[in-house]
Amino acid sequence: MFIVGLPRAGSTLLEQILASHSQVDGTLELHNVMAMARRLDGRRRASDEPRYPALLQQLETEKLEQLGRQYIDETRIHRAGAPLFIDKMPNNFRHIGLIQLILPNAKIIDARRHPLSCCFSGFKQLFADGQEFTYGLELIGEYYKDYVRLMDHWDRVLPGRVLRVHYESVVADLEGQVRRILDYCGLPFEKSCIDFHKTERAVRTPSAEQVRRPIYRSGTEQWKNFDAQLAPLKKILAAELETYPYG
Repeated sequence: MFIVGLPRAGSTLLEQILASHSQVDGTLELHNVMAMARRLDGRRRASDEPRYPALLQQLETEKLEQLGRQYIDETRIHRAGAPLFIDKMPNNFRHIGLIQLILPNAKIIDARRHPLSCCFSGFKQLFADGQEFTYGLELIGEYYKDYVRLMDHWDRVLPGRVLRVHYESVVADLEGQVRRILDYCGLPFEKSCIDFHKTERAVRTPSAEQVRRPIYRSGTEQWKNFDAQLAPLKKILAAELETYPYG
């Protein structure tokens, strides 16, 4: 199972919910898919045209199956033996095409959050590594727009393969969304997924403390305290704000 999206969009919450199931291992934000994409792209000069993802069209079935087995083998060290496991690298949203080709049975969940709430939360968070796009309001706004456009593309070319879960819907109806997610993953309902905050496991993201508590609503509207300062972001995200299902 893959949980993708943007940082601070609720992916750690979804991981904790699923990892509370008896048939699911929670792991880490694994870098294996991104490393595989870099290897496929190969070494090249900055001025050269990227080979990835176009070369995916040239890979034969045998090679794709080999890459799938390689991913399973490389990630085994992070698993504890449950039938299913989670890869919660948010940036894998860029590589859904690769994931579907090498692991056609993989379940992919897109963790999505209100544009302003998500971007503001990412902007004020100092990440330990990477996520340079969060260092400016305009940067993070443009990145959010690009993310939405790419996910729209995956919805067109892989209809029904990605389950979109809005953070606000989980806050409003935890049990209903838990049942929806488990149904998509082909898993029976377990109450432990509702009581996710009681699950003892290592969580190594900025949301580690939040998933130790029952779900709460206050985090969804923190951006409103800085509404005037977020004017540049609101302008960039005008279209996304108009179509987002939760105000």
